[in-house]
Amino acid sequence: MSLTLHSDFLKLQNSEPYLLGISGGRDSVALLHLLLENNYSNLVLCHLNHGLRGEDATGDAQLVSELAEKYQLQAELGHTDIKLLMQQNSQSMETAARHARHQFFAQCAIKHNSSNVLLAHHADDQAETILFNLLRGSAGLRGMSYQTQYKINGIDIQFLRPLLTISRANINAYLEEHNILYRDDSTNAEAIATRNRLRNEAIPLLENIMGRDIRQPLLRAEKVISLNELALKQELAGYQLKDPQGRLFLPTIQSLSPALQRIALYDYFKAHQVPDISDRLLTQSLTLLEKNPGKSKINLPGDSHFRRKEKRLFIEGKKN
Repeated sequence: MSLTLHSDFLKLQNSEPYLLGISGGRDSVALLHLLLENNYSNLVLCHLNHGLRGEDATGDAQLVSELAEKYQLQAELGHTDIKLLMQQNSQSMETAARHARHQFFAQCAIKHNSSNVLLAHHADDQAETILFNLLRGSAGLRGMSYQTQYKINGIDIQFLRPLLTISRANINAYLEEHNILYRDDSTNAEAIATRNRLRNEAIPLLENIMGRDIRQPLLRAEKVISLNELALKQELAGYQLKDPQGRLFLPTIQSLSPALQRIALYDYFKAHQVPDISDRLLTQSLTLLEKNPGKSKINLPGDSHFRRKEKRLFIEGKKN
């Protein structure tokens, strides 16, 4: 079986250095082999132990080390304590883990002089994300982008998802056909997180009710919405939205249509790693654009604020 990586990714130079986020699981191991097949061999394997799975996690790190040695690649093996971070920062497990990974990738980016991080999200992950965002009211049918830009600790990081158009079934078939070893994370089958419950309980139930695969309709609907949003973003690109300090120009934002205002705020929050960007949060934040707002700041998830001051809008109180 031959799998084709995302068309936008294949346009990139394979001689450039890339950081590969690798857990040792089936998806990231499959991505590693597909990258090597396509001559993307200037890779650094970046593995972070979240401190949640004991000896199983040790085995994951061992596999990553063996893969690095086998293919003569560099490896960065990190360790963190997610439960401690959850307590210290009053965060959910998913938020604390995501923040820890971002910090780890930023360190790897500095050390290896590479701003490109490759992640192994695939088409089934995309469908689950679309459903998750729809149910929690996160700006409708929104999935993951192939490419996402972040600024972490002052470092510009670009996350790329080369597997985003490939299904889990095809990844499994590829691994089996090529007899590729990987590690299974048993917690993926446990109902301990919202996404796991969507994957293991909600989606199978919906498919049973509908009598068909619901992932493809979700993906098609998101694609239509994404094309419409792309057109709006292209229009948005014609505006000077930020000052040299990265703050939003209030008069410019106020001059936009409501649809463009919402997209501008969503993208600004996303770039600043604001977690759990819901429709409710965006609606509250948009009140700061009113001529005489009743308040000068809006509370954001993660102990930060979105503030209006002297014709500027910006995030304060957040440690990047």
